[in-house]
Amino acid sequence: MFFLHEFTLPIGPQHPALAEPIHFRLKVDGETVIDAEMHLGYNHRGIEKALESKQWFKGVFLAGRICGICSQSHTATYSQGIEKLAEVTVPDRGKYARTIFAEIERIHSHMLLLAVAGHTIGFDTAFHYIWRDREYALEISELLSGKRVQQDFNTIGGVRWDISEDQIRKINQNLDKIEERAKHYYKIFTKDRTIRKRLKGVGRLSAREAQDFGVVGPVARASGLNSDLRTRGYSAYGDIHFKPVIGSEGDCMERMVVRLRELRGSVKIIRDCLANFPSGEAKAKLPLVLNVEKGKEAVSRIEAPRGELIYYIKSNGLTPERVKIRTPTFANFSCVGKILEGTQVADAPITVASLDPCIACCDRLTVLDVNTGKEKVMDHHELEDMRK
Repeated sequence: MFFLHEFTLPIGPQHPALAEPIHFRLKVDGETVIDAEMHLGYNHRGIEKALESKQWFKGVFLAGRICGICSQSHTATYSQGIEKLAEVTVPDRGKYARTIFAEIERIHSHMLLLAVAGHTIGFDTAFHYIWRDREYALEISELLSGKRVQQDFNTIGGVRWDISEDQIRKINQNLDKIEERAKHYYKIFTKDRTIRKRLKGVGRLSAREAQDFGVVGPVARASGLNSDLRTRGYSAYGDIHFKPVIGSEGDCMERMVVRLRELRGSVKIIRDCLANFPSGEAKAKLPLVLNVEKGKEAVSRIEAPRGELIYYIKSNGLTPERVKIRTPTFANFSCVGKILEGTQVADAPITVASLDPCIACCDRLTVLDVNTGKEKVMDHHELEDMRK
C-alpha cells in the first residue's frame, strides 16, 4: 500500500538562506514540492508615497534608492517619464551616456546573479571568481560616477557627468577583460557536470506559461519570448545594432545561459556607443525647479537587467501627484508556484534564485484586517480615503 506523506515546509521570512525577508510555504510530498505559496510585505518602505512630496529633481535621488543593483535603471526610467511630462529633449550625447551606463549595470547585475547561483548550488569557486571579475564593471561605474552602487548618474534632461577621452580608454580596457571572462564562464556553465546536473531541466517554464504569467526580462527570453524593450529604441538603442538573446528550454540552466550571452552583448553595445559617441552637451539646460502642468500623465518603460521596469507618473505641478512603479521582480514572482512545482526541496533555492529576485524593489504594503487576521484587498476609493 502507498501512503502520501504531505506536509508544509515554511521558509522565512527570516532564514539563513535568505538575503532579504520573504516567506515561502512549500507543500511537499517527501522531497518533491507539489505546491508553493509566497508572501511579501516584510520590507515595505513607502517610497512611492514619499515621492509625492519630493520636487522633480529631488525625486530622482529617491528613485535611485529603490534598489542598489538597479539604481541606474530606476533613475533613468523616472527621469525619462518626467522628460515626457515636461517635454524635455535629451541631447544625443546624454542618450549615449545613459545607454553606456545601463549596459554597465546589466553586466554587474548579471555577474552578481551568476555568482550567487554558483554559491546557491555549493560551487563556491565559481562564486569567488565571478565576484572578483565583477569588479571590472564596478570600476567603470566608480570611474564615471564616483560610486559603485546607487550611482546617481542620470538626471532629468540627461546625465550629471560627461565621459572624457581618458575614461573611454579605461572603459575599453576593462571591457576587454569582461569579454574574456564572460567567454570563460560560458564554457564553465555549459560544460561543467556539477552545474548541468543541478540546473538542467529544473524549474522549467514553457513559452506559453511565460506568456500567461506575464514574466519579463531574461526569465521570459529563456522561455523563448522576445521581451527585450531595448528593441523599442529608447535612449541610444535605436542607433545601435544588436540582437536580443532568446533561449528555448525555459529551465534554470537556460536562464543562466541567456544572462551569460547578454554579458557579451552588453560589451558590444558599449563599444558601439563609445565608437559613435556624439559631441555636444550631455544634459539639457533646465531651471532648478520644474513646474509641470497639473494632471499630465506619462508612462515610462525601460529594459532593466531583470526585465521591464515601468513607471506611471502623474503631475501635481512642482511634485508628482502619483508615482506607481512596477518592477521586474514583481512581474516574475507570478510564476514562482509553477516553476517550483515538481522540483526537489534541495532545488528550490536555485529555482527561485534563477529569477534573480530583488525583494526590496518589488515589496508592497500589505493590509491586514485585525478582526479576521487575514490580508485585505483595498479598492481605489478606500485608498483615497486613507490619503485624506
